[in-house]
Amino acid sequence: VKELFSSLGVDCNILELDQVDDGAGVQEVLSEITNQKTVPNIFVNKVHVGGCDQTFQAHQSGLLQKLLQKDSAYDYDLIVIGGGSGGLACAKEAAVLGKKVMVLDFVVPSPQGTSWGLGGTCINVGCIPKKLMHQAALLGQALRDSTKFGWECDQQVRHNWKNMTEAIQNHIGSLNWVYRLSLREKAVTYVNSYGEFVEHYKIKATNRKGQETCYTGAKFVIATGQRPRYLGIEGDKEYCITSDDLFSLPYCPGKTLVVGASYVALECAGFLGGLGLDVTVMVRSILLRGFDQEMAEKVGSYMEQCGVKFLRKFIPVVVQQLEKGSPGRLKILAKSTEGPETIEGVYNT
Repeated sequence: VKELFSSLGVDCNILELDQVDDGAGVQEVLSEITNQKTVPNIFVNKVHVGGCDQTFQAHQSGLLQKLLQKDSAYDYDLIVIGGGSGGLACAKEAAVLGKKVMVLDFVVPSPQGTSWGLGGTCINVGCIPKKLMHQAALLGQALRDSTKFGWECDQQVRHNWKNMTEAIQNHIGSLNWVYRLSLREKAVTYVNSYGEFVEHYKIKATNRKGQETCYTGAKFVIATGQRPRYLGIEGDKEYCITSDDLFSLPYCPGKTLVVGASYVALECAGFLGGLGLDVTVMVRSILLRGFDQEMAEKVGSYMEQCGVKFLRKFIPVVVQQLEKGSPGRLKILAKSTEGPETIEGVYNT
C-alpha cells in the first residue's frame, strides 16, 4: 500500500502501531469505528477504504483516484442519518455516483435494554425475524396436521423458544455483517454513533461510550424510521415489552396480552398463538385501521378459530407486577372505551 501511494505521488500520514506508546489503544478505537481488526487500515480524505486488498480494488476501479481528488469545504458530500433499508440504499447509490458518503447509525436501547446492529427495523426487529417466527409456527401446525396423513410421532413434540431465538439472532448477525461489508466495498464511511445537528452543515456524532466527534456535510438525508410507541400509563416501560424486544427475548413470553390491532400486533399475536401460547389481543376500536374492514374482520375471525382471543373496545390503564421472573406475572387493569366498565387480567408478558 505504501508503494502504491508513493507511485501515485500521494503524501501519506503513516502511523506504525507497534512504534507508538498507545498502539493497542489506537487499534481498539480503529476496530470500533471500522469493524476491521487488521492492518493496514486505510483512510483517504476521512473515508475508510479498508485494508490492502480493498485499497488495490479501489485503485483498479478508479474509486481511489476519485477520493484522492476530493477537495471540498465539507468533510462529506452526503451524510445519511439512519442505517436502515432507505438510508443504506441512498448512501450506496450516492457512493456509486462518486460522492463521498458517511452513514451514521445508532440504536437507542429500548427501556428493556434491547439494541441491534446495522440494517434497520426490517432486518433486526421487523420483516426478517417476524417471518422466521411465523415459519416456526407454520412448521408446528404442519406437524399437527401430519398425523391426519399417516405420520406417527412416538414422542411428544415441544417447541424450544430459546433455540428458535438463538438461530434467528445468528441469522440477523450474519446480515448485519453483510451490510457493513457492502458499505466498505462502496467506500462509504460507517459510524456507529448518534447524530445531532449542532449548526448549519455540521453534525455531532456521539458513540456508545459518550465520545463526541463533529462532521460537516454538503447534504444530509434523514432516514431514521420509527420505533414502537408506549402507552403512557403506569408500569408500561417498566414491565411491558414491544416488538423491539420480542424477537430477541431470551425466554418464552408465556401467556401474552398484545395491546393494539395493527398489522404488527396481529402478526405477533398470530405466530405466538401458532407456537402454542395463550394470546389475547386488546383492541381499542377496530382491527387493522386503514385496511379494508371486511378483510380485517376475516383475519380476526380466522385468528379466533386458531385460538387467539380478542378483547374489544378496551384500553389498558395500569400495569402492575405481581411476580418477578422470566417471564413474571403482571396484572393489567383496563377500561371500556364505551362506558364505565373496567376489567382485570393476569398475564406473563
